[in-house]
Amino acid sequence: MPYLFTSESVSEGHPDKVADQISDALIDNFLAFDAESKVACETLVTTGQVVLAGEVRSHTYLDVQKIARDTINKIGYTKGEYMFDGNSCGVLSAIHEQSEEINQGVDRGSKEEQGAGDQGMMFGYATNETENYMPLALDLSHRILIELAKLRRENKDITYLRPDSKSQVTIEYSDDNVPQRIDAIVVSTQHDNFSDDDTMLAKIREDIINILIPRVVATLPENIQKLFNSNITYHINPTGKFVIGGPHGDTGLTGRKIIVDTYGGKGAHGGGAFSGKDPSKVDRSAAYATRHIAKNLVAAGVADEVLVQVSYAIGVVEPMGIFIDTYGTSKVNLNDGEIAKKVSEIFDMRPYAIESRLKLRSPMYSETAAYGHMGRTNRTVTKTFSQPNGDSKTIDVELFTWEKLDYVNAVKTAFDL
Repeated sequence: MPYLFTSESVSEGHPDKVADQISDALIDNFLAFDAESKVACETLVTTGQVVLAGEVRSHTYLDVQKIARDTINKIGYTKGEYMFDGNSCGVLSAIHEQSEEINQGVDRGSKEEQGAGDQGMMFGYATNETENYMPLALDLSHRILIELAKLRRENKDITYLRPDSKSQVTIEYSDDNVPQRIDAIVVSTQHDNFSDDDTMLAKIREDIINILIPRVVATLPENIQKLFNSNITYHINPTGKFVIGGPHGDTGLTGRKIIVDTYGGKGAHGGGAFSGKDPSKVDRSAAYATRHIAKNLVAAGVADEVLVQVSYAIGVVEPMGIFIDTYGTSKVNLNDGEIAKKVSEIFDMRPYAIESRLKLRSPMYSETAAYGHMGRTNRTVTKTFSQPNGDSKTIDVELFTWEKLDYVNAVKTAFDL
């Protein structure tokens, strides 16, 4: 019997994502000037206020207030009427030095023997239902908000948008787990004040359906475009007026959107957030590594759908184990346990090996902090960072290295594909 599956996304202006972006901006700045920095930084944002807290071990000094303000302004909170803007909000820093007891379990005489920065289990997932090997409902939810943010910044076709927004997409699947159609789309966007609420709701609905959605559809491959039709149920700003939003409307915290950040409810999640953590924290680095494994396995033809789990003990270099679930879609004459054994032979999952393989000690994290950490485009950008003393550094940074299909040949060789 056909079934429905739903995923959501939130925009860069959502309060939780504002917090994530500030935390990851701090990570990037620390790594830019001291690649060996150990950082765990949490951010809270609310009406007119930012609170930074966490632990840092680094040889560099940063103006964390300026970094927070610059991040907020870049997102689009630049007006006093939002009750939260980068130029006027208060920024309180309660960042202190990392505990020696944690550090002694991570740093070793040899980098290769670096222990895991925490215990726990991490999951990576991939499916061949989209070109970027991501679940379709989440991919569409992200695309809707990415395009909505472009419209806001262009300020031409739609001129009343504010930074906070959310989306949700429901897909109907067949018995054999193939997407058949889009059942429903939900979009809630913050907006300027209108003189008449009924006119406002009608205008926003018309613009979302007739301007935003066609722009999203135009970015999609033909087989996904066919899933859009006139029978989709749209819920546009279903609660009505949405003028009060962002950190003024709801307090934001780092790490509260872990399902938006990963697979939209598909696969599994170990519970650890990503933003604000340097790559010695396996919550982050091993989640990227397992995505890298899953994507390369599916791309190589091992299975149509793959879930990879890895687990660690804090301070221990070797993972506790690797688990594979192909959901019955395996194309090789091996069970999932045998596939996991081969995976452990192909991919070195020691923390330092992951950092090296995916180049995780570079300032690559600000771009991950909105619209998902997975399924993004691997590319190289040039970034410039500045210190309070006036020193600056320009660096070429490769982004989303875990999305590369650079192990497909190795996987095919190992599995005789």
